[in-house]
Amino acid sequence: MSYLNLGILAHVDAGKTSLTERLLYDAGIIDRVGSVDSGSTQTDSMDLERRRGITIQSAVVAFRLGGLTVNLIDTPGHTDFIAEVERALRVLDGAVLVVSAVEGVQAQTRVLFRTLERLGVPTLLFVNKIDRRGAREADLLEDLAAKLSPRLLPMGAVRGIGGGEASVEAFSFAQPGFAERAAEMLAEGSDAFLEAYLERPEALDCDGELAAQVRSGRAHPVYFGSAVTGAGVAALTEGVRRYLPAPVRDAGGEPRGTVFKVEHAAAGQKIAYIRLRGGRIAPRGHLTVHRRGERGVVESFEGKATGVEVYATGTATVPAVAEPGSIAKVRGLADVRIGDAIGSPDELGGGGFFTPPTLETVVRPERPADRVPLNRALLSLAERDPLVDPHLDELSEETAIRLYGEVQKEVVASLLLEEFGIGVEFEETRAIHTERPNAVVSALHEMGPWQQTPHIATVGLRLEPGEPGSGLEYGLEVERGSLTRALRNAVEETVHEVMRRGLYGWAVTDCRVLLTATGYIGRASTAGDFREVVKFLLDGMLKEAGTTVCEPVSRFDVEFPAGTGNAVLKALGEGRADIKGQFSTETTGYVSGFLPTEAVHGLERRLPGLTEGLALFTTEFAEYRPVHGPPPRRGGGDGA
Repeated sequence: MSYLNLGILAHVDAGKTSLTERLLYDAGIIDRVGSVDSGSTQTDSMDLERRRGITIQSAVVAFRLGGLTVNLIDTPGHTDFIAEVERALRVLDGAVLVVSAVEGVQAQTRVLFRTLERLGVPTLLFVNKIDRRGAREADLLEDLAAKLSPRLLPMGAVRGIGGGEASVEAFSFAQPGFAERAAEMLAEGSDAFLEAYLERPEALDCDGELAAQVRSGRAHPVYFGSAVTGAGVAALTEGVRRYLPAPVRDAGGEPRGTVFKVEHAAAGQKIAYIRLRGGRIAPRGHLTVHRRGERGVVESFEGKATGVEVYATGTATVPAVAEPGSIAKVRGLADVRIGDAIGSPDELGGGGFFTPPTLETVVRPERPADRVPLNRALLSLAERDPLVDPHLDELSEETAIRLYGEVQKEVVASLLLEEFGIGVEFEETRAIHTERPNAVVSALHEMGPWQQTPHIATVGLRLEPGEPGSGLEYGLEVERGSLTRALRNAVEETVHEVMRRGLYGWAVTDCRVLLTATGYIGRASTAGDFREVVKFLLDGMLKEAGTTVCEPVSRFDVEFPAGTGNAVLKALGEGRADIKGQFSTETTGYVSGFLPTEAVHGLERRLPGLTEGLALFTTEFAEYRPVHGPPPRRGGGDGA
């Protein structure tokens, strides 16, 4: 059986869940199209998803397309759940990127498209909502070409755009005009096709060439339509069948795949969602699980699949042997986590595609007696979303969690109450800052009776500032054999531990720490000696170098009605926005620039009241920038 794991991705409110419903309806999986507003969709199963009308967790639903089984993965559109999108991206064979014909290309649209390109995921574009007032076609195609890719091919023309009767007239390669436009675009992506285009244009196979270029990421068909009325969706479905064929799988050898989702059954048993790239998973089969631990060290353990299910039709799964290419729900792997690789460490993903959360908040139980159960519940939630990262807030000595935005608070509170019966309250969200060293500093501790410390260890270290965004790097300028493995690990672990907390209490990053000298005496020197010396040296080196505190900054675009510009600009100024561009027409104003991430939520709340609810405000993380004025301290920091 052939499988296609297809992702539906979009900026929030572009209509991707509605498109999923329409595709399922057309495939005969459901007998009516569910409504996001009424909470009757197939893929939004959480109570909060139905109440809010947004997708929070990636959901899988299957349908048949000829001889192909399509596992459709509906992903969140809200930027607060970008980590969930990242996990889904790792398992896709192809994608449909949904763009609203009204709002057009937004910040999240650009981020998703760039990531799909980087991963080499074949991508079709679906321009939704052609039946909505304000829908655009020609100028939207220009925006798509300018902001996403010039390698786009419109596959149809809209009739009656902006009205309830809007329809799409599909193009055919039998039409000379369309065939000529397609050939010109395809010739830009292939020297061989260009040569054939110049020598024998009458013999060109434009359809076959388009399929080849879509699969290699060099071309992107664009379909217009409406998920609500169904206009244009049949053409999109045919495009999925024709241009996103299932990759050839290897059924032999050990199972190989990726865990992209973990959930708990009613009895508490873990269920791992595994995208199987090769081999088969059978009930009672043994699996090798690989995980990248701290500092990139790969750990492995053995597990046994006590139950295996695959998607049949809709959201229903059936017991079966999971074939290569399928998505399997596997029980029995008690220690499994999101991101684990099955069968081979080569299946482990690289670094994250998106920036980790830049906000955090303290969460406490409404009932003091729930403090311990709350910690256990948060650890359970972290198994589904590791980036939540429950940790001790040293200022309040209570538990803090990391966030992408305010909507996540509501999600966490809802899950804790519904699944664990624990009511919680949150402190005000704050930005997670970082610290960067200001200078190169070296230090040396040598063994000897003249030392004031009793530690039998020689350690030399050098601290160097790095490029912004480079993170924390650790390296050796000594022979690897100059220390035993246990002592060498003790040094590296202590470096990472100390650098989690700088002079102002924030993690120290964008720098290198190099081990420049070592020495020890047989069994007399212990790992504890080296830990104490490294901590002593680094504490002094950070004070000598000094650090600069940096805050997360987001890139923003805001569109607002004419006449409200002064109020919008005032609000941006109060949020410490760095405005880089602005212009206006007779009806609309536009401003873009950079804004401290911590101020984004406050501006989101204010803009509707300042613009009669007509503002369009989009943001994406840009970078960390030095803080102007007194650096904020995280509880207990020493300061400079």
